[in-house]
Amino acid sequence: MSDDLSTEQTEQTDTSSVSTDPTLTDQSAANAAARRKRRILISAATAVVVLAAAGGIAAWAANEPASSPSNAAPETTLTVALQLFPENLDIRSTAGAALDQTLIDNVYQPLVSRDPRGKILPSVAKSWTVSQDALTYTFALAPDAAFSNGDPLTAADVVWSITEVTAKQYHDYQALASVGSVTASDEHTVVVKLKQPDPTLLYNLAGRVGLVFDQKATNDRKSTAIGSGPFQVSSFKPGATLTLTRNPKYRGDPAQVGTVVFKLFSDTNAIVNAVQAGTVDVASIDPNLRSQVQNNTGYDLVTGFASDKFTLAFNNRVAPFTDLRVRQAIRYAIDHAAIVKAVGGGKTLSGPIVESDPGYQDLSGLYPYDPAKARQLLAEAGHGNGLELTLRIASFYGSTVTDLLTSQLAQVGIKLTVKAEEFATWLKDVYTNHDYQLSIVDHAEARDFYNWANPKYYFGYDNQQVQQLYQQATTAASEAEYASLLQQAARIVAQDAAADWLYNPTPTIAVRKGVTGVPTDSTSSRLDLTDAKISK
Repeated sequence: MSDDLSTEQTEQTDTSSVSTDPTLTDQSAANAAARRKRRILISAATAVVVLAAAGGIAAWAANEPASSPSNAAPETTLTVALQLFPENLDIRSTAGAALDQTLIDNVYQPLVSRDPRGKILPSVAKSWTVSQDALTYTFALAPDAAFSNGDPLTAADVVWSITEVTAKQYHDYQALASVGSVTASDEHTVVVKLKQPDPTLLYNLAGRVGLVFDQKATNDRKSTAIGSGPFQVSSFKPGATLTLTRNPKYRGDPAQVGTVVFKLFSDTNAIVNAVQAGTVDVASIDPNLRSQVQNNTGYDLVTGFASDKFTLAFNNRVAPFTDLRVRQAIRYAIDHAAIVKAVGGGKTLSGPIVESDPGYQDLSGLYPYDPAKARQLLAEAGHGNGLELTLRIASFYGSTVTDLLTSQLAQVGIKLTVKAEEFATWLKDVYTNHDYQLSIVDHAEARDFYNWANPKYYFGYDNQQVQQLYQQATTAASEAEYASLLQQAARIVAQDAAADWLYNPTPTIAVRKGVTGVPTDSTSSRLDLTDAKISK
């Protein structure tokens, strides 16, 4: 889950023209980007991935040649199994990474897009330029863009979509705080003027706040969707399936699969059973269950990159977490290496920024595993005779981590009661109403440090110095300055023990043989299906 429950941009603010050459860092992604460029904008080939709610997924895409119109539209179906599912389809107002996974780039397209490493790519805008003072961004739109209902996509739709985000305070609206105005200079040109430089603007416009909607549409956004991507929503059954079909109005090459079915699975064991039964095409596998599928000759197992941060959230608004010593004690009490071993692999984390994101630094020296120090701090805080705490967690995460935490915290005198509950309940009570002491969440979004600068977020962390540093970072004149300011802010958050960052997972994906072009890099936060196909 992400803060929906993004990252520093790769834009070039020191030149008058920003390159939109979508060359990526790894070869497979480069091939995919080259195909997109030949198609003018993001291409429309498609694939299916089965993803666990917590699984960020690594880079693995087939080196398929660009398809021609004569062979680009086979009537194949790919089944996507999700362990975290959209509550509804209203991506403007509803939290949850599953909405980004399933809808962005597939159904709804942002003004610009991004690859899993944060490089900005063309989308609705085929190119853009940035003024010398980095205050004016001019976007040239694809002249033949249209929505799935047949309405043309014009600059007026872009202007309306972006201004509505701030006017109605839609999800992540704070990401547009630097924007002074958005106007259309003609039917295919959008001009964004900033109040001050913003090194995060393009990255943010590649996410929810940059999505382009049809201002004339009157559909119910909770159950239907009208976008400009290679797919359209044909059916949504909450708690069961979300079905996409090829969008005949899409401006690029037709998607290479006719239908994508996202299907909800109850837990990791159910996903493994589906792989063994051969009823899914791609599945994110719990590393602890890898042995159960590694001999299945019908699938390839792939591992790779994820930006996920499994976070032990403290409710900083309520006692005993208003006491720094209690928060510190919990951090000292956790053996992160043991957690990584228990979950079957990954990397230990020591702060709010993962290694692949701007602002990362090794903060492991702040709170090394030290149960004796934890007991001392608890005693100093008045809990020498013990402390009872409750942890609320969505049930789909399983019990591996919570069982280990219960054991580790017991060793320092903390009795942990775990309440596993339906995600809808967690979303309402914990995320929205902040009714909790401890929780565990997979924050799947890359470059989501802004949550720590938002005292209204469910963490309840309110540090004015952090907020000031983050504000300075978002107006930095260079990428280096941006990263440096984030480093300073992240160190303060970690020193404050505002939470504990348990681990960064290394996902394992089972990909059915014959399925190619599947994006598997950080797909727990974004699952772009434009370049996949099924070979018969």
